[in-house]
Amino acid sequence: MSLAEKILAGNLRATARLITLIDDGNPLAVPELKRLYPATGRAIILGITGPPGAGKSTLTDQLIVDFRRRGLTVAVVAIDPTSHLSGGAVLGDRVRMGRHATDPGVFIRSLGTRGHLGGLSRSTHDVVNVFDAMGKEIIIIETVGVGQDEIEITRAAHTSLVVMVPGLGDEVQAIKAGVLEIADLFVVNKADRSGAEKTASELKTLVEMNHPGPGEWWPPVLMTIANQNQGMAELAEQIFAHVEYLKSSGRWQHFEENRTRTHLAGLLRDFYLRQVEERLNHDQACSELVAGVAARHIDPYTALEQLVGSAPAIPRGSP
Repeated sequence: MSLAEKILAGNLRATARLITLIDDGNPLAVPELKRLYPATGRAIILGITGPPGAGKSTLTDQLIVDFRRRGLTVAVVAIDPTSHLSGGAVLGDRVRMGRHATDPGVFIRSLGTRGHLGGLSRSTHDVVNVFDAMGKEIIIIETVGVGQDEIEITRAAHTSLVVMVPGLGDEVQAIKAGVLEIADLFVVNKADRSGAEKTASELKTLVEMNHPGPGEWWPPVLMTIANQNQGMAELAEQIFAHVEYLKSSGRWQHFEENRTRTHLAGLLRDFYLRQVEERLNHDQACSELVAGVAARHIDPYTALEQLVGSAPAIPRGSP
């Protein structure tokens, strides 16, 4: 049996093996992904983002409990930052969700960003498809939590949660910087802290100022204390309410088309980037062109034109 056939049959070892191939960029993963793709498109994809220290992993852990109580199977893609120096990642989310390790209805996998910006890993879309094909009903993507540039999650998840906590400074300015546009639900976690009501009130005001149009989703602001399992049932209900809104309004299909467009764009970008890097690193003419730019015999913009046009013609001269 191929890895894909084993995954469709529910084999967890085969799933872990294929995800490793995907994350390593191994071309052996591609035929398996092709076989799995017709079985995708059924899962609800939930994105969880927010600043470091907001309690995203604890929130994810408690949501798993709620979803499992409802009889739903769950997969988690936890994105962790990768060191630019060593290339290693902390991959700590599996430790915080360790109590689900023996539950066959839960599969948790950490991925390193490996330099990819936007809060996700290059492997995220493909790994989500693997979990979707294997029959997981809820797939949670927890972003790396590096700041306000994690808008990529909106193109990967049906429902995006932005998790905030009181005491992080000027919450209003943080929201104005772009977080408001990516949230389907706001969660003020650690609501037992001083200032939680103020943070929630500011968020509600900003949602009202954003003026969702008639028939559009109005992002609710919920308060939770995830480590005490408070507010989690209400949060889960709002997640399902948003999913129902997407389906009843026809926006589900629109999202799927946009998600597919984003995935294809990422595949194309990675494909051509690999070709360019291979050429720059191993093609003699390109090496000479790089040397010419470094020596200021040619500017990088003309070099780019030569790279994408005809064979580079490098000005000769003394070093």
